Amino acid sequence: MKVTKFLPIVGISLMTMGCNSSKTQLSSGIDIANLDTTALPGTSFYQYACGGWMKNNPLKGEYSRYGTFAQLADNNQKELKNLIVELAKGNEKKEGSIAQKVGDLYNIAMDSVKLNKEGAQPIEAELKQLATITDRADIIPIIIDMKKKGLSPYFEIGVGPDDKNSSMNILQFYQGGIGMSNRDYYLENDEQTKKIREGYKEYIKKLFMLTGSDQVTADKAEQAVMNIETRLAQKSRTQVELRSPEANYNKMSIAELKKDFPSFDWEKLFSTAGLKEIKDANICQPEAIKEACNIIKTVPLQDQIYYLQWNLINEAASYLNDDFAKADFKFYGELMSGSKEMRPRWKRAVSTVNNCLGEAVGQMYVKKYFSEAAKARMLALVKNLQSTLGERIKASSWMCEATKAKALEKLAAYRIKIGYPDKWKDYTSLKIQNDTYWANIERANLWDYNDQLSKVNKPVDKTEWQMTPQTVNAYYNPTTNEICFPAGILQPPFFNMNADDACNYGAIGVVIGHEMTHGFDDQGRKYDKDGNMNSWWTKEDAEKFNKRAAVMSNFFDSIQVAPGVHANGEFTLGENIADHGGLQISYQAFEKVMKKNPLPVKEGFTPEQRFFLSYANVWANNIRPAEILRLTKIDPHALCRWRVNGALPQIDAWYKAFNITAKDPMFIPKDKRVSIW
Repeated sequence: MKVTKFLPIVGISLMTMGCNSSKTQLSSGIDIANLDTTALPGTSFYQYACGGWMKNNPLKGEYSRYGTFAQLADNNQKELKNLIVELAKGNEKKEGSIAQKVGDLYNIAMDSVKLNKEGAQPIEAELKQLATITDRADIIPIIIDMKKKGLSPYFEIGVGPDDKNSSMNILQFYQGGIGMSNRDYYLENDEQTKKIREGYKEYIKKLFMLTGSDQVTADKAEQAVMNIETRLAQKSRTQVELRSPEANYNKMSIAELKKDFPSFDWEKLFSTAGLKEIKDANICQPEAIKEACNIIKTVPLQDQIYYLQWNLINEAASYLNDDFAKADFKFYGELMSGSKEMRPRWKRAVSTVNNCLGEAVGQMYVKKYFSEAAKARMLALVKNLQSTLGERIKASSWMCEATKAKALEKLAAYRIKIGYPDKWKDYTSLKIQNDTYWANIERANLWDYNDQLSKVNKPVDKTEWQMTPQTVNAYYNPTTNEICFPAGILQPPFFNMNADDACNYGAIGVVIGHEMTHGFDDQGRKYDKDGNMNSWWTKEDAEKFNKRAAVMSNFFDSIQVAPGVHANGEFTLGENIADHGGLQISYQAFEKVMKKNPLPVKEGFTPEQRFFLSYANVWANNIRPAEILRLTKIDPHALCRWRVNGALPQIDAWYKAFNITAKDPMFIPKDKRVSIW
């Protein structure tokens, strides 16, 4: 689906506990220009800490939001561009080499003259093939053929660890098949949602006409697509429902699958996919899959042809000529997110190379920009915070000893990944050729499809990474019980080697603690040390956890992010718990360091104040009104402003650092504050 996924979970970098032992005078790490000293810390700490940054970094047209994550991603893109362009210039590239693949794909993406000359030609043969469908039984092998090309009509198919047998991979079916990514865009009736829905209808018609359809055909196609996608949306689960691992685990044998979904020819699907020996699968959202089967069985064939063609046209649009790319941007970028102009072609080209040959580019990236020394120093910091979280678990007043023991076992079993993988993906079978941009995208998607399907019913490779090394992000994965910090984020502004511990623990320390806490948030806590969904809590402690988590959920429900629009506390609960835990863990680790290496006042701020200012600066961000509404629907993270103004009032040390009292608007009585990790 055409969804830009931006998940600013955490940021981390290369800090050690011993930063202050250096003879070099370390800076405060605080840029006074980032502050707005006309604001009061207890009224809006976000404005106080980040107001200057927001004023000095106004949104450019290509962005729907721009913050420190985007700033670092921009820098990374420029570094990647330099690497890629050098390969693209090479005159002696060996056929089939990584240099040939990376360089040629970039050149193809940059060749606007060729793209504009081709128009819709790269997808014409596939559109005609879809138009020849005469029997709805043919739809099933076509679904697999399209999925090989990176398309996802009706539903999604993936491969991943079995939640209750995490050492083995299992085939998984997910709800999907909708072009606007979220069910709410089809079902809600506020003015902004209706405007987007009408814009989507116009977008569908526009793209069909760009492929050569007349107005009458385009109108029919739009109606068919909206009917099918609306039906799929009606049976799709909400974002909150999708967060429940128990509800989304519905493993069944193939015999049970055939019995529960009798109208669908599963044998043909598995045979076409090359999965004849498959014995079971996880049907994550059965209602949506059942509706997809009903649609295939009952909706007029011509309507389904339009729907399948739409999946192809929509996915290919950004890889075709300027007319298609501009229409794609006008809907997804401008109307849905509020961006004013398209990203430069070179940025789009770099993103494509990244998406298709991610670890190949990553291998070049870490060779030039990441050192083994940095990796070792990062590991030392992670271990320090891991130890501190263990101390907090042991000191917990609300957990019994049995639950604490299990929690400590899980924490000790964390798999830690830093910088880059130990082994790299093999792109030998992926062919990059000088035919069309879209044909190369399809071949890259086929490579990925084959890579995924090769894992079905095979042991999970726990050395594999879910992000490329150059990614500006990080993650916790519950089924492998791992925390991962790619090289791309292990640099300023998230870590400053020339700044003292107050700065670094406030920024990077908190976000590392955030990832650690994910193993014990409202969903992560349901997985044991081996990554299996398993209830290791006592009943009483589980009830205590839920009661404490409800305080967080209710608090964020009360936040108004736009006129008449509230945050979704249950949807963002896991990330908010992780922010809370990250702050608590890192501050305690910082206090231990301060006992050994006390810090003076710098720039007029105490070390404790600089800790919290550094945390807030991580989330400095400007955002457009349309993007606020979009992210509130689709992003499990709170908006950046509320990752500061919603998180810090729950932290006792923040009150003491800035002398926040009951007279301040951000004040929350101590007995009303969140207290979990």
